[in-house]
Amino acid sequence: MSHLIDIYLQPGKVFAALKDKPTFLVPLLLTIVIGVVMVGLYFAQVDGAWLVDRMASANPEATAKEVEQMRKVMPSAQVMGYFGMAGLLVVTVLVTLVVALYYWIAGKIAGHALSFRHGLSLTAWSGMPMLLGSIVGLVGVITMTPQTPLESLQMFNIDPLFVELPMDHAWSTFAKGFSLLMFWAIGLAALGWRTWFRTGWVQAVFVAALPYLVYFGALAVVALLK
Repeated sequence: MSHLIDIYLQPGKVFAALKDKPTFLVPLLLTIVIGVVMVGLYFAQVDGAWLVDRMASANPEATAKEVEQMRKVMPSAQVMGYFGMAGLLVVTVLVTLVVALYYWIAGKIAGHALSFRHGLSLTAWSGMPMLLGSIVGLVGVITMTPQTPLESLQMFNIDPLFVELPMDHAWSTFAKGFSLLMFWAIGLAALGWRTWFRTGWVQAVFVAALPYLVYFGALAVVALLK
């Protein structure tokens, strides 16, 4: 359990220990639990009628008749909460597995002895900075007014930290998903890679940053094409 503190204060020490005994369940479960609780509390406290109206009116090209039809067929805030919690659980697990697989393949390509469990460990522990964002979001949910957008509680993301874009803006998905905490997460992953394989920083940072570059690069291309 000391790893939970040391990953923020002495990450090199943590990754040195994880090389011989890779673990991932504790950070992964914490990430899932905090995220699920935050989403569940949000949908329990949000003004359901306001949320449905906001989502139905998100498309400026929709006619009044289409908006009204959407209001009628959209699920309640409670149901959206259930879907949101389930979706967060599934996405978190899938992303963890995919990134761990990426590290395993990268290790094979680079000629390093990296097991899939090591990949899971590196993914889960390097993602701990994102947990801080979820905790801040959870505090925001507890103190928010009922008519607060969920994305406005992600205080480390480009939106709302620097800009507040409408949902139909071309760069909305990019800005609402890009967290400054990712730079910390990339640094931790690079440190772990370098600690385990004694590589240079260039290789370590490249390996750690590549998944983020691919994902947000794709979002940027989509935004530019809109």
